[in-house]
Amino acid sequence: MTDLLEQAITLWNESPVSLPQFERVFTADEQAVREAQLDRFLAGIEVELRSVPRTRSERQAARERITAVFACFARTGLDLEDRHLELLLGGGFSTIGTDLAKCARRFDPAVRTADILQASRNAWTACALQVLLGRRMQLTPSIFAYSMLYPYSDNYLDDPSVSSEAKLGFSARFGRRLAGDAVAPANPLEATIWRLVERIEEQYSRAGWPDVFRSLLDIHRAQNNSIHLLGRGPDSQPVDVVRLSFDKGGASVLTDGYLAAGSLTPEEAQCVFCWGVFLQLADDLQDVRQDCQDGMLTAFSEIAGREPLDGRTGRTLQFAQTVMASMDRLPGRNCRELRELIERSSRSMLIRAAGETPDLYTRDYLAELETHSPFRFTFLNDRRKRLESRKGILHRLFEALLAGDEDEPAFPLLPSSLMPRF
Repeated sequence: MTDLLEQAITLWNESPVSLPQFERVFTADEQAVREAQLDRFLAGIEVELRSVPRTRSERQAARERITAVFACFARTGLDLEDRHLELLLGGGFSTIGTDLAKCARRFDPAVRTADILQASRNAWTACALQVLLGRRMQLTPSIFAYSMLYPYSDNYLDDPSVSSEAKLGFSARFGRRLAGDAVAPANPLEATIWRLVERIEEQYSRAGWPDVFRSLLDIHRAQNNSIHLLGRGPDSQPVDVVRLSFDKGGASVLTDGYLAAGSLTPEEAQCVFCWGVFLQLADDLQDVRQDCQDGMLTAFSEIAGREPLDGRTGRTLQFAQTVMASMDRLPGRNCRELRELIERSSRSMLIRAAGETPDLYTRDYLAELETHSPFRFTFLNDRRKRLESRKGILHRLFEALLAGDEDEPAFPLLPSSLMPRF
């Protein structure tokens, strides 16, 4: 995997810091029209929050209303077409999200809603890769298991009540289990995680698919190495932030690729790895303010406050365009709808994230960037704050829709990258 990382770093360093040429510029009047559409969509969601559905017929009616109000907003506010909505709401991403949520509840009735949503984001990436790599989109046992591994392990490693010694012991045992050793679980959490590893082993034999398990060890190694980015103080030794963060992001999605297809050509592996790097950069930009508070080093937090993020954001957008173009060489390149959704969501994630931290940019740069957003930044930030106060109710609505019978249709759980960030 070293070659993949070196190539990704080279591509990053060669990416210009200027903004790329965008296909669309939005006038203030156009933004106002789209904002009105977004407000109508949010109003429709808030209506659903007043009465959580409890019966099959109530759930079906709620699904239909939410789907209808989203479809209307998607067409008029996001310029999506019916072919995109079919991929989102038909047999595509909503079905994957619903399947994962129900599988998670069967696997562990006590799993948290936030963990299910975190796992869904990885499952959407892996299942998108299935299509890009010429396979059928479906939630396989291994994609489910890998998507659930890290909510469990992350929660444990982030728990302040767990000693550093215990965390190191868990990480060592987890690595041995991923390597195929017969390691006895030390506690119920490890037993749960070991069960997830077994699901991967049931779909892919270690002898027949060595790259699958090599990639799992690579992401485990990268996660362990990324500890050097945490809790940085004034006396800490310097680290190569780009290398460590690229390694973690690229390795994570590379594993998705191997679980999606079993094996990858060198060219496929490079494209998938670089997509993982981009997703890591997007996450880091979205979390830059919190990372600065926590002393977490990323490609953005390491310079935030010392210099504007203009150039680094422009470089990330340029890097993303190159990665998206490389997808033309993947076996599933003819899935135009998926490619378009990925390109739009990649661009919108970064633009929205920049708009959330206007104090970290120059005024002129942010004004230019805002012309490429369907919504004004102040509008998005205001609506996000309003919905954040309703997060608990939104989770209860999610749980109510999740409580449906196995034969009930998928509920409209959508990738957050396609929506304004709330």
